[in-house]
Amino acid sequence: MFSKRIESLSESMTIAITSLARELRASGKDVLSFSAGEPDFDTPKAIKEAAIKAMEEGFTKYTAVEGIPELLEAISDKLKRDNNLTYSKKQIIVSNGAKQSLFNLFQALIDKGDEVIIPSPYWVTYPELVKYSEGVPVFVDTTEESGFKITPEQLKKAITPKTKMLILTTPSNPTGAVYLKEELEALAEVLKGTDIYVASDEMYEKLTYEGEFVSTASISEDMYNRTITINGLSKSAAMTGWRFGYLAAPNEEIVKAMKKLQSQSTSNICSITQKAAIPGLDGTIDKDIEYMKEQFKKRRDEACDMFNSIGGLSVIKPAGAFYLFVNHSEIENDSLKFAKEFLEKEGVAVVPGIGFGKDGYFRFSFATDIETIREGINRIKRFVQNY
Repeated sequence: MFSKRIESLSESMTIAITSLARELRASGKDVLSFSAGEPDFDTPKAIKEAAIKAMEEGFTKYTAVEGIPELLEAISDKLKRDNNLTYSKKQIIVSNGAKQSLFNLFQALIDKGDEVIIPSPYWVTYPELVKYSEGVPVFVDTTEESGFKITPEQLKKAITPKTKMLILTTPSNPTGAVYLKEELEALAEVLKGTDIYVASDEMYEKLTYEGEFVSTASISEDMYNRTITINGLSKSAAMTGWRFGYLAAPNEEIVKAMKKLQSQSTSNICSITQKAAIPGLDGTIDKDIEYMKEQFKKRRDEACDMFNSIGGLSVIKPAGAFYLFVNHSEIENDSLKFAKEFLEKEGVAVVPGIGFGKDGYFRFSFATDIETIREGINRIKRFVQNY
């Protein structure tokens, strides 16, 4: 009955767990959810005011598929100011979240049998979209010893004549790993002389706690020419429901191909969201972002200390994003079983590591208030002590 494409897809485990937690809570069960990748902060006032103004001025019609000129200019200016990257408006396209940016990109570039290197642990959506595009995900397992980052040696070994793309995520979902400049330079050396694209997902760029964030495309001219940068405002500006993501590519033909696909699927993103996104990009809400970042960092530090004090559990302090990737392999390596029992016995929802390609771990989001975090970890501690 169904197409082979749709049957190849799995439901997002993060969304599935979050939905289950909501259902249990609605039925009266006391459930604390740490599964969603969604800031608990409200969208900054300046963004909401820009949206209200757009509505009051009647900016509610269709726009150009790729985005309105002033928004594309704001993205271009942001990339130059923050990342030292130069893109014209023709090299940028906005979509309904970074997820659509990735979908359009994979559909535009990946042919049947093309291999895409995906370091593991990975964001749950990457391999599913590659498979939907008839590509072949090639997983490269990273470890705590490497900080959950792919090494040049691993990358070199994974490359074959069929390799079309490497996906990098910095900061990472689910581990919070951030690639240092020298690490990106070492990966760039391996890629020299190849035709391999790099899809650099930088959604958590503004939530980097240790050191300075370095954009993949800024490493060298060679990396700039092969890298497609994906970003958005869902995490840094607490705009998850607004659905705003963008992509920048030096090759205008890639953007044209994506525009062609988007014109036949969703067309432009919400016109009001486009106006609202501008103050999220031009520096207007920098103080709001800094405040959220400070709060996330405090939560991270306390949550890490709490988890590392529980026998059988351990976690590496993440350098970015708002997740802890907690190792429970000493107690139980089956992460799906472990997470289900958390939920059933203690009413705590986390995402099992197997969903990210790494059993023996679970992802814990600290994008919620500290009191809830403390209560959740105490419940997990009680569960572990009685396991």
